[in-house]
Amino acid sequence: MGDCLTAYIIRRLLLLIPVLIIVAVIVFSLVHLTPGDPTSAMLGREASAEDKAALREELGLNKPVIEQFIDWSWGAMRLDFGDSLFIRKPVTEAMLDRAEPTGLLTLYSLIFALAVAIPSGVIAAMRPNSMVDRLLMVTSISGAAIPSFFFGILLMLLFAVRLGWLPSGGYNNISEGFWDHFRYMIMPSIALGFSAAGLLARIVRSTMLDVLNQDYIRTAHAKGLAERRVVRRHALRNAMIPAMTVIGIMLANMLGGAVVIETVFNIPGMGRLLVQSVVRRDFPVVQAAVLVVAVIEVLVMLFIDIMYVFI
Repeated sequence: MGDCLTAYIIRRLLLLIPVLIIVAVIVFSLVHLTPGDPTSAMLGREASAEDKAALREELGLNKPVIEQFIDWSWGAMRLDFGDSLFIRKPVTEAMLDRAEPTGLLTLYSLIFALAVAIPSGVIAAMRPNSMVDRLLMVTSISGAAIPSFFFGILLMLLFAVRLGWLPSGGYNNISEGFWDHFRYMIMPSIALGFSAAGLLARIVRSTMLDVLNQDYIRTAHAKGLAERRVVRRHALRNAMIPAMTVIGIMLANMLGGAVVIETVFNIPGMGRLLVQSVVRRDFPVVQAAVLVVAVIEVLVMLFIDIMYVFI
């Protein structure tokens, strides 16, 4: 088992190499796919020829494309993406400053989605076509249908504007106290995790229904095992195998959805930094942020593939 698992992990890691190369080529091409002169897009049409020439020299755009790609890839492997054109600090430092809000927002949203979706899917599958099943599935459909940014605005109107229980936006570092920090993250996390929970609940219900009708589940019942043990030890573990794929995709979607949620709730995270950098044509930051998110998503899918073996 150990040797097979090690060989499987090595094969999956080797398959990452061409994927990461393709991702790096696409991200690097962001600058070169910009219509016209990239320096004009970054500095504006009013910039002088001297400023454009200096920027081309700074970004290495005066070198052959292959040499530019090699230099940029070598810097990316060393986490050196150059300096931001507007923040006036290294891109890596700017991203690290924004990593905590985005990372914690994604983590809280994932925990909320899992805590809601898995029990809901299991309960609905154990009582198919009941009132509880219908209520849970209507709620899950609503979660999948309502855009996260719109649901976030509704939460803001209710809990911040009308009731005044929670702050309407902003961010407090976790180092300043967990509760003060978490009060700012409750609504964004629910808004981002609710739609994901709706989709996952339906997947868990569907797979649980299939598993509960299998012969080995009936055999477990015939042996006199308790219902909870049958569900937890036998049904849920097998039902979670297809659900793990959905969880991986869901986590990737949360990273993308954080861009909108951070803008709605004024959270200074990587998503908001990416939006601002796109507007400003700050291509070094855009390239770095897109590459980091893509690498994270690839690693998440690798982790999901490995978890299949253990589940």
